Amino acid sequence: MPRPLALTLGEPAGIGPDITLSAWLRRAELGLPPFYVVGDPGFLGRLARRLSLAVPIAAVEPEAAMTTFPRALPVVALDHAVSAEPGRPDSSSAPAAIASITRAVADTVAGRAAGVVTNPVAKSVLYRNGFVDPGHTEFLARLAQQVTGEAARAVMMLWSPELAVVPVTIHLPLREVPERLTTELIVETGRITAHDLQHRFAVAQPRLAIAGLNPHAGEAGALGDEDVTVVAPAVARLRAEGITATGPLPADSMFHAAARASYDVALCMYHDQALVPIKTLAFDHAVNVTLGLPFVRTSPDHGTAFDIAGSGRANPSSLVAALRLAARLGAAETA
Repeated sequence: MPRPLALTLGEPAGIGPDITLSAWLRRAELGLPPFYVVGDPGFLGRLARRLSLAVPIAAVEPEAAMTTFPRALPVVALDHAVSAEPGRPDSSSAPAAIASITRAVADTVAGRAAGVVTNPVAKSVLYRNGFVDPGHTEFLARLAQQVTGEAARAVMMLWSPELAVVPVTIHLPLREVPERLTTELIVETGRITAHDLQHRFAVAQPRLAIAGLNPHAGEAGALGDEDVTVVAPAVARLRAEGITATGPLPADSMFHAAARASYDVALCMYHDQALVPIKTLAFDHAVNVTLGLPFVRTSPDHGTAFDIAGSGRANPSSLVAALRLAARLGAAETA
């Protein structure tokens, strides 16, 4: 039976609510899969009027979202009223964002939704309100464990038709990367990536390109020994497990068109090594996908953009791509 996607509110003062309204308004034109928003219906109605968007809001339960979606934006209401204004987060922001994510995950695990699509959050706002996880990905892994009782190791992948990348280490100061990067971490990340590419993305034999940590992949140790002592052994172990992996490769020559044709995903050693190339190639339509979870989760690959929130200028393209990919992955799970 077809199920809708659960879309989180994100940071209420950011552009997540703006692009949600814009995407629903263009649902027929774009052929969007049905979704419902988890949040405050009154807040979304006020924002629609502010933006002069003819978006009717309907407070529903998830079971009614499919039939409601063609005529109104379905919203599953929470007991968290939002008072934040565009560009100005307030004390309602973090509780509303966290409650929205928590409910969307619970709905998806319970089978009421086909997957979770998360609007952008502002980590600084969450941290000021006692948020303990480094980011969205880690929080989702903890929620998954709470709901299912099984530990989840979440892996962040940025996906686009042009390029898919996985940062092995994510939100770390650059100076900490060499000490936190281990062979085991690379191997575990590679296993999860290969598994989900095969089972959710229907890639029969995923090809992993493993970037080196240092310039020129260390020049055989001349520019640092991590590529010899940490990265190369990880590549060897992945190959021994039957995973197609190459590397360590010089990162500066991995992302031109001919190189990209030789692999399905690039495993990069730190945040910017992965995100700079994909945001250069696919800034408006790249999607953040969390691998390793017992449910589908995607997200737009951009932030809250407080400076343009409430202006009507936010581009919904990445959210549209995230919704489409979540629907595709959710369908693959039930096939």
